[in-house]
Amino acid sequence: MLIDFVPTVGGVLGGSSAFIGKVGHDEFGYMLAEILKQNSVNISGMRFDFGARTALAFVTLRSDGEREFLFFRNPSADMLLHESELDKNLVKQAKIFHYGSISLIEDPCKSTHLAAMSIAKNSGCILSYDPNLRLALWPSAEAAQNGIMSIWDQADIIKISEDEITFLTGGDDPYDDNVVLQKLFHPNLKLLIVTEGSGGCRYYTKDFKGRVGGVKVKPVDTTGAGDAFVSGILHSIASDISLFQDEKRLREALLFANVCGAITVTERGAIPALPTKEAVLQFLTEVAA
Repeated sequence: MLIDFVPTVGGVLGGSSAFIGKVGHDEFGYMLAEILKQNSVNISGMRFDFGARTALAFVTLRSDGEREFLFFRNPSADMLLHESELDKNLVKQAKIFHYGSISLIEDPCKSTHLAAMSIAKNSGCILSYDPNLRLALWPSAEAAQNGIMSIWDQADIIKISEDEITFLTGGDDPYDDNVVLQKLFHPNLKLLIVTEGSGGCRYYTKDFKGRVGGVKVKPVDTTGAGDAFVSGILHSIASDISLFQDEKRLREALLFANVCGAITVTERGAIPALPTKEAVLQFLTEVAA
């Protein structure tokens, strides 16, 4: 959990969600807690560190809305979440447990992350993984590759980008289905999604694979687009666990997720640009008209 320094305005997707992690006992940390509370996110698993600050990321926007990050976290509070601070009951209540890879970079957060995954798995949660590669935060490219892949085969759902495929496979073609299926799909996986930005996404399950096209919008800031996409697809899966078995329903859910990402890039910021469910459905209605 960290602060993005970008101009902001309001909005949120909806659904029932909780956040587990650590921020600093500082204005930024309490600001984040308040924003989550305002958006009906359960923060009972959130912890505040008195010795370290909330992580900061300064976002530089290019003219096409793509962004670069400058991180301040050495160490920041999010890296210092101990296993003893983990709200185990909160994890057990989840239908879906979603995580990234940045929390795997070093202890104590790494051990806490692995413990939470184990609790979630044993409780019957669906494990959802978005590696969200941020190379600058890892000690080396090799450490990033090894760290990200160390938990790869435990996930039920994985969402990756084209750049992440190239990185994780050592330079292979991210558009080659064989590369994805042979190197990244694993036997336990229910769904592997490859996002292509404005181009939409590709999907792979044990029984079928395909592509859902993107929707055209004018990009302002791509920060948070991947997270919005993930929240959209997880929202649909939480409502319909059997989605993986029905390609038609899966494609509808992925279009919904594409629209979540598309709307997010039309405004500045990450959380502030997230759409409501109503805004997504309205957008879909207009596209279909």
